[in-house]
Amino acid sequence: MVKTHAVVGARILSGGGSELLETAEAVARSHHERWDGTGYPDGLAGDDIPLVGRLVAVADVFDVLVHERPYKEEWSVPDAAEEIRRGAGTQFDPQVVEAFDALGERGWTSRPR
Repeated sequence: MVKTHAVVGARILSGGGSELLETAEAVARSHHERWDGTGYPDGLAGDDIPLVGRLVAVADVFDVLVHERPYKEEWSVPDAAEEIRRGAGTQFDPQVVEAFDALGERGWTSRPR
């Protein structure tokens, strides 16, 4: 089920006939793709991954890391940010990680709610 939600979500959002729903479909389908091509569901790599998917991938992983889940403790913001940086060039688009870092440099260091 975990690896099917990207395709199922995209299918639900498909055919809506609006630019907004087309963007939402791209996010749903591509947010688990990895910069190095080892992600899912399509094994896309680099710039073949829609930009919206690359952006949401960083936000999604960061959100998972800094919040407690039934299967894991929450991470500190600095530790989560470092994990995102470690994924630049493999899991994440390096330019998106650079933009993420720029947000932190502007003073965003508290835990998102």
